Amino acid sequence: MSRRTVSQRAVSHRAGDGGARADLRRRRLGLVGRYATLTLMLVVMLGPIVWQFLTSIRGRTENVYDGVLPSRPTLDNYVRVADSFPLLQYVGNTLTVAVLAIASNLLFAAMGGYALSRAAWKGRKTVFTVLVATLMFPFESVMISMFLTVREMGLVDTLIGVWLPGAVSVLNIMIMRAAFLAVPGEIEEAAVLDGANEWTRFTRVFLPAAKGALAVVCITSFMGAWDDFLWPLLVLTNSDHYTLQLGLKTLAGATTVNDQRLIAAGAMAALFPMMLLFFALQRYFFKGVGEGAVKT
Repeated sequence: MSRRTVSQRAVSHRAGDGGARADLRRRRLGLVGRYATLTLMLVVMLGPIVWQFLTSIRGRTENVYDGVLPSRPTLDNYVRVADSFPLLQYVGNTLTVAVLAIASNLLFAAMGGYALSRAAWKGRKTVFTVLVATLMFPFESVMISMFLTVREMGLVDTLIGVWLPGAVSVLNIMIMRAAFLAVPGEIEEAAVLDGANEWTRFTRVFLPAAKGALAVVCITSFMGAWDDFLWPLLVLTNSDHYTLQLGLKTLAGATTVNDQRLIAAGAMAALFPMMLLFFALQRYFFKGVGEGAVKT
């Protein structure tokens, strides 16, 4: 082997090593960039919640803007919130509306999604198009007509009147439809051959296969009912029927309790149930987000 050939191979080997090191540096820079982006998103999304929680555990004599961490953490603000207004009563009213919303959405969204995904009936595509079109209209555009309807039904200043407009969500119907479309047709055909009727296929085949989507519907229904402020503000007049969000508004607007610590404690008290529900169902939630993404 000539010296020239050996020299060329050595140069090629060094060039290959240099290319591998450059590729490794690019991968490391890309990894650092991704983690930096995720860290920034985490700070932006969780920063206000963490700040609110730290504010809620500050003492009465401590300045809200005096440092990041409270010098003497205390839960006294949560006790003061419970003493300032009927917190448990408002939580009970909100839970009543939320439970009704979860139950009705699970039932009607599942049945509607199944009808739009499997049952062959005339006008299905038209109904689907109309339902999708309604998503383009904001709630404020139908708010007045909805209020007039509820008033004509005699449901003003009742928790049923608060729940009724959110009894079923078009978005939840679309979620269940996508989940049911992802169920292989062979499974349904096997159930038909076994003699299963429509209701049996719906309850024994499709619903168990869409547990993740049902968890998504449960969480979105609960969040919609728990966070709703504008509609209860229009419907409810008696403070005994107030939901938690209306109660927090009265707490924030009261001149006698104009304390940022109390407001932060009340907001955190409203946030805790949603966090608990999400953590309890997160495994099914992330599964349900992916259901229907790919139709098999």
